[in-house]
Amino acid sequence: MHPVITTAPGLEELAAQLAGEARIGLDTEFLRERTYRAQLCLVQLSSPTTAVCVDPLLLEDLAPLARVLTAPGVVKVMHASRQDLEVLLPLAGLSGPVFDTQIAASLAGLPAQVGYAELVRRMLGRELSKSHTRTDWSRRPLSPEQIAYALDDVNYLLPLADQLQETLARLGRLEWLKQELAELADPAALSVDPEQAWRRLKGLGNLDEGRVRLARALASWRERSAIEHNRPRGWILEESVLREIVLQVPRTEAALEAIPDMPPGLAKRRGAELLARITAAEIPEPPPPPPARARPDPVKSALLKKLTGITQVVAAELAVAPEVLATRRDLEQLADGAREGAVLRGWRRPLLGERLLAAL
Repeated sequence: MHPVITTAPGLEELAAQLAGEARIGLDTEFLRERTYRAQLCLVQLSSPTTAVCVDPLLLEDLAPLARVLTAPGVVKVMHASRQDLEVLLPLAGLSGPVFDTQIAASLAGLPAQVGYAELVRRMLGRELSKSHTRTDWSRRPLSPEQIAYALDDVNYLLPLADQLQETLARLGRLEWLKQELAELADPAALSVDPEQAWRRLKGLGNLDEGRVRLARALASWRERSAIEHNRPRGWILEESVLREIVLQVPRTEAALEAIPDMPPGLAKRRGAELLARITAAEIPEPPPPPPARARPDPVKSALLKKLTGITQVVAAELAVAPEVLATRRDLEQLADGAREGAVLRGWRRPLLGERLLAAL
């Protein structure tokens, strides 16, 4: 079979071949620098006997590929799969079931965010080329070197999965992996709800109620605009500018233009939309003073230190990275009184969550 599938008959033949496999390797190449929605440029697939690229830029109908990617009897072995699943979702539906080698490796004691090339080096003793890491995958034709580089991204997925599954079985952690992979089967987790886009904002803690309403409204407006125009959200409104609008609460076009780093012309082109959202937030005039930088709470700091220490002890006992068990954000939420975080669910709760609760 040719290493790059560019015709409908070739894709049908490949789909028929892969449909009979228990596991296939899967990876993608895409571009997103200038758009909100990623442009899928290449799909790499492997089986125990073959590895090929499917060129979606030269194929009008990807339905045969979609049938394979969504087939419940074919496990898709991927590495750090979330972005690839997100890119494939609108074209093929939710790909799955998935075996994610990065997740499996973290549960087996490797670094939490271990890269594919590093994992191949550690587990299989092979060094992968880095010569095409900045390739523009939308340009055609692809060179033989580019194709070989792309295929290397799936050539080792199946042996990695085999070794990792054996290791996790020996450690009695296959149930951990099952629970972690279940989260990849939720299509809602692979897209951003504009009404929830504010949760991605940083540096806006301790806001008054009016500014909270404004931050949510601006984040939603930015997300919807990015989707509508298919442009990166930062091209619509940089986060630093959004943050300054929330803090300063400008009431006029001139005040908008005076915001630091406000792009020339944005206040004129879209100022009315921004000012309408500021008005709708019903922030008093003059607004309350912007929140001062919060001083560290010594009680909370001591509690976080205690929770972190417990997490590190348990991680050492299990020989996994501490962040696999609980991130700093998880521990901060616990210290703040939250009781529904990941550390209190599933396999983590009896191993760590109960000890953290006892410490609280």
